[in-house]
Amino acid sequence: MAKKTTANRKPAPGKSKGIFRSGWLKLVLRILKLAFIFFVVSSVLAVILFRFINPPVTFLMIERGFERKADGKPWKIDKQWISFDQIADPMKKAAVAAEDQTFLENHGFDFNAIEKAIQKNEHSKKLIGGSTITQQTAKNVFLWPGRSIIRKAFEAWFTMLMDVFWSKKRVMEVYLNEIEMGDGIYGVEAASQAYFHKSASDLNNSEAAAIASIWPDPLKWSPTDPSDYVKHRQYLIKKNMRRLGALDF
Repeated sequence: MAKKTTANRKPAPGKSKGIFRSGWLKLVLRILKLAFIFFVVSSVLAVILFRFINPPVTFLMIERGFERKADGKPWKIDKQWISFDQIADPMKKAAVAAEDQTFLENHGFDFNAIEKAIQKNEHSKKLIGGSTITQQTAKNVFLWPGRSIIRKAFEAWFTMLMDVFWSKKRVMEVYLNEIEMGDGIYGVEAASQAYFHKSASDLNNSEAAAIASIWPDPLKWSPTDPSDYVKHRQYLIKKNMRRLGALDF
């Protein structure tokens, strides 16, 4: 009787399953590797693209639009782009005074502010943020609203890219044109027209501070009909504006 050759033998059931699992694992790892490469390349290209092209719309604007429709209101995205040089200096200074006083010196992150926010949040139910203007711009332009760890990781990645590829002028320009300013109102030009009936190029210190004072909760607060708390914020912002002096962009 002829002996069976090794080539004709069938692999043992356990070994067959092991080969299948190994092949499946390699496929998954290959897909993950390709997805990672695609994400890195596409995110870098997106950041470079928006260095030269103004972002047309953000995830927050779309979300707010659907919220308005769900409440029986018409779709509304009131946004009018205005260039950095046309924005009044008091508005730029108010943004720095209110949101990120180390903006011109930091590299996208203010670790002292982050540490203070973490320490305060450990003993308070009302969470505060330590995000810089660059981080907020990264969130507004490239990401969805939320506070998850995954979103914060993406925010950090885009912040680093923006710090590499964008100038401080570009960060401030995009920030002031994309930030939410009220119900369906986005950017300083639309806000200035809605609240003060003038262009953002003509805002004075008090008006700029009033607009900046509502950014933490623009759907609840008003720059022209402020609560006592918002009035106090306006006072502090104007005080910081005087302390900052001229900003060298």
